[in-house]
Amino acid sequence: MSSYKCPECGARSPVETANWRCPNCRSPWDLDFTPSAIMLKSLPTRVNSLWRYEEALPLAAPAVSLGEGRTPLVALTETVSAKLDFLMPTLSFKDRGAVMLAELARRLAPRRVIADSSGNAGTAIAAYCARTGLECTVYVPEDTSAKKVEQIGAHGAHLQLVPGDRESTAEAARAAADEPGTFYASHVYNPYFLHGTKTYVYELWEDLGGTLPDAIVVPVGNGTLLLGADLAIGELHAHGLISERPTLIAVQAEAVSPLAAAFHAGADTLPDEPAATAPTLAEGIAIPRPPRARQILRAVRASGGTFLTVTEDQIRAAQLDLAARGLFVESTGVACWAAAGTWSEGTAVVPLCGAGLKTGIAPQSVQ
Repeated sequence: MSSYKCPECGARSPVETANWRCPNCRSPWDLDFTPSAIMLKSLPTRVNSLWRYEEALPLAAPAVSLGEGRTPLVALTETVSAKLDFLMPTLSFKDRGAVMLAELARRLAPRRVIADSSGNAGTAIAAYCARTGLECTVYVPEDTSAKKVEQIGAHGAHLQLVPGDRESTAEAARAAADEPGTFYASHVYNPYFLHGTKTYVYELWEDLGGTLPDAIVVPVGNGTLLLGADLAIGELHAHGLISERPTLIAVQAEAVSPLAAAFHAGADTLPDEPAATAPTLAEGIAIPRPPRARQILRAVRASGGTFLTVTEDQIRAAQLDLAARGLFVESTGVACWAAAGTWSEGTAVVPLCGAGLKTGIAPQSVQ
């Protein structure tokens, strides 16, 4: 296995014995891993899942898979296409990272796995732990969509419903993460998750014949898809497999938009004092203090991109608009279409990250 490295203080640790975050500065780990180049012509004969990009992945010869990845890319306008990541095994893009964490956990053989989530990441971890035969506990906010809670439980995971917001849920899980024999399958703190989500961009590169769109639009809460996309773009560019790097367009709900506020204020990270938030339909990106905030802001700026925000009315309208086009997507998953459906500054791809069955049609008011 590769080793962990801290992007803030430079500390390092073997994956096999590491704490779930840097013990010195408490930052999330990065992974000290250098991928090899992938030849486009070698791909047609490979396994039809994200594991086809084996040279770019930090784990090889997996025993855990549900056929995740290789989701369709569909044109919606002359300039904007959508990648249908809600067609994953657990109906969200989080399967890309969850399969990596489950494979890592299988090799480390912990007594139990724990995760925290607003719903989709927890569902994915629960499903892949079930596939692996690992005991799993998932912490979710008590107001998580009932269908997501049901899905997590259906996979056999133990559910911990936590009063309060998403941050309260994360704190509860982290308190349990230090218990002996526990593997914290954190989609935020564990960088193996990011090396799973980066396959989103590798698939775009393959499907577009060795190129990428001018802009990649991603929803941002904890930033796992954006940071994975940034990893892949950097790897493809470093290997000479793309000549131009696309801009990253990050989307947040206006009701919970700490990163957008910091970006437009020219800040390098979030202020010490938490920003005011309000209820939002986009529960999956309602993260008031993402631990990788500094990395997210840096990645968007380096790409020449920006942050956009969407209102609750725009989210509702976008969900209905996509449904009228034949695509039923959950309210968080329509945020990028709400923000960039009329994009005309070159080509762009938006992810449709979760199935509409997970939340149903967005209500007219948010409690």
